[in-house]
Amino acid sequence: MNLEPTIGLEIHLELKTETKMFCDCLNDSNEMHPNVNICEICSGQPGTLPSLNKNAIIFALKLAQALKTKVNEKSFFARKNYFYPDLPKGYQISQYESPLAEKGEMEYWLGSEKKKAAIRRIHLEEDTARLIHTNDASLADFNRAGLPLLEIVTEPDFHSAKEARAFAEELILLIRYLKISTANLEKGEIRLEVNISLGPAGKLGVKVEIKNLNSLRAVEEAIEAEIKRQKDLIEQGDQVKQETRGWNENAKQTFSQRTKEEAEDYRYFPEPDLPPLLINQELLDQTIMPELPSQRRTRFQKEFRLNFNQANFLTRDERLGSFFEEAVSELAELGSNQTESLYNFLANDLAGLLNANQKNFEDTGLTPHHFAHLIYKFEKKEYSSKIVKDILSQVVISAKPLEELLQKKIKINDEEIVSDLIKKIIAENPKVVQDYKSGKGSALQFIIGLAMEKTQGQVDPEICRQAIESQLK
Repeated sequence: MNLEPTIGLEIHLELKTETKMFCDCLNDSNEMHPNVNICEICSGQPGTLPSLNKNAIIFALKLAQALKTKVNEKSFFARKNYFYPDLPKGYQISQYESPLAEKGEMEYWLGSEKKKAAIRRIHLEEDTARLIHTNDASLADFNRAGLPLLEIVTEPDFHSAKEARAFAEELILLIRYLKISTANLEKGEIRLEVNISLGPAGKLGVKVEIKNLNSLRAVEEAIEAEIKRQKDLIEQGDQVKQETRGWNENAKQTFSQRTKEEAEDYRYFPEPDLPPLLINQELLDQTIMPELPSQRRTRFQKEFRLNFNQANFLTRDERLGSFFEEAVSELAELGSNQTESLYNFLANDLAGLLNANQKNFEDTGLTPHHFAHLIYKFEKKEYSSKIVKDILSQVVISAKPLEELLQKKIKINDEEIVSDLIKKIIAENPKVVQDYKSGKGSALQFIIGLAMEKTQGQVDPEICRQAIESQLK
């Protein structure tokens, strides 16, 4: 039987506001002490009233616009009723029938192939508390309870695990460019859920949801494992049950958690303590949009004559892209518009060194200014490729200032560089060449002296002598 998977994503994103969604408690994902950032409102005490966080709305609108959704001028909050230890009120304030925004889309790339997925809805809600399970108890940390949460629901537009992962990667990148969340998967600042059904090509099967995947690798592996599980059941003549499943990272298998709830199981009804959310032009004017990843990717290709993979590499890390731009600008001031060498040393050497040593630019003190000067010396053939790589290694591993290394007298002993240098000197000084060929020994020392002068004493005299003798024999 020809079976095709149909996959949709639900993404829960903690917004990086200063305070929680409906109270003034701090929104601090780095707080290590449990139950510090809590109050009567987020801990669900009777008689308390929620108050909407304006910045959470502005952050949500930024993403809504970036995803090209239709923002509803009026939306409503509702109570989603279910009882669980992580929900102190016994209900969650969310949006249901009338979300903040709907009907959008986002482009993403699978390799260098451009794809597109539709966004069904974006809505605001509050986060639940965090449960910590031990051998003999379950503990609740309410620091997370009430944090502003944005849920993004896609249409079932994916047909492979790789497509779903690629979309999630691009969405996380977009979120970080918007600076509405750090979207740290390990901290649970973004949590991914997938809905999978397996059926004949063009038809949907029974939908199964996999909850709370905390890495992009887990998304891909869980989808692949669930597709295999459903395929095995169907081929054996068994039925796939509509249910919610979890992901066992060690066993690389999904496992049943509970029967899948329907909307009516949550008994949604309008939140009586919050008025309708009205989106006016004043709010929209406060959603100042930065350059988005797709825009930067396109601009880098046009402005710096990069191919897609190069532009994509620089776009995946916003700081890396900015460092590249500043270094290119500095290189231009030095009189060079050759960005190829700069990109290659940045992408193939510096980025690799930083990654291998688990460091970032801030750890090294490296500046685009000094990096550009280093590349300029390479382009002027003052430094060989090996010297540049050695210097970068010292900067990253030993944290030696690049400015200090650039001022040192580095011996130029690369035979190719020395040969090019001597060739240039010979072409500029035909009389000295005649003197050398006529047997004047001082001509050899004169050429070596010119080479030393041009390199500020950095050329290796012996290699220089060998190059002269080779070219004038």
